[in-house]
Amino acid sequence: MAESEEEDAEAWLRLKPVEPLPSQCCGSGCSPCVFDLYYRDLERWETARARNDRSLLSGKQPPESQGCSAKLSPETFLAFHISTMEKVTKDTYLVRFTLPGNSRLGLHPGQHLILRGVVDGLEIQRAYTPISPVTAEGYFDILIKCYQTGLMSRYVESWRTGDTAFWRGPFGSFSYEPKKHGELLMLAAGTGLAPMVPILQSITDNEDDETFVTLVGCFKTFEGIYLKTFFQEQARFWNVRTFFVLSQEVSPEQLPWSYRDKTHFGRLGQELVAELVACCRRKPFTLVCGSPAFNEDMARCLLSAGLTEDSYFLF
Repeated sequence: MAESEEEDAEAWLRLKPVEPLPSQCCGSGCSPCVFDLYYRDLERWETARARNDRSLLSGKQPPESQGCSAKLSPETFLAFHISTMEKVTKDTYLVRFTLPGNSRLGLHPGQHLILRGVVDGLEIQRAYTPISPVTAEGYFDILIKCYQTGLMSRYVESWRTGDTAFWRGPFGSFSYEPKKHGELLMLAAGTGLAPMVPILQSITDNEDDETFVTLVGCFKTFEGIYLKTFFQEQARFWNVRTFFVLSQEVSPEQLPWSYRDKTHFGRLGQELVAELVACCRRKPFTLVCGSPAFNEDMARCLLSAGLTEDSYFLF
């Protein structure tokens, strides 16, 4: 092979897309996934090389090529500045990101974004659902729980006000439609509360949406309940009921009086799920969000309570 041909071959290899690491997939079934983007770019690269036409690669953009003024995209990571970072529990943060001017993020209630982080040279991606109202202008809020051994947790805990984080989206196969369901039953464990917040907010912000909502938040302790003020404000609406299930509390006397009649102790199981379904005014459509084990357990409980697979959604 002539020297010029060798140089040309090396140049093409440098342009070849790099296959993502498993850590770069958030595991949430997003479309397009990072692997979808990789195979698309690989096909584009193979076509361009076969034709010896590098202009065919022009559609590919580097992840960091878009700044804070760009429109949200499922394919390209965009930079957003952190304006505030509040520690709401010992291991959970409420982080506010800035949007240009009075612009909106453009998500439908229940949709999520993908965050990209880099720790020790390893790129990781995770899915998070904004809890700010879809009508919020100039910002969006994310609730993030950190774990001692989590790589993304290490990345998040390194953030400071003014730092930049990269997001892409929106994603999510569930999108709330006003008045489609007569009643919603929401079962959320921990930060699984996140997709429920904008959905509930969109209902109570819409005077024409008379959907009944029963929101059940599962936490370890009373102190660990996220967004207590939000719960209190929403429970004032005529069509909203809120309940709590606390796995590590044992005595109602330790709770504020306003929580005692709507708090259950232990874990959310078959008997309580059946009771919640039965006390709904009509057959509910149920939204479930928590750990994979929680979602699987709730699906089993809902089926045992008489619901069908098309009457619930697992985030």
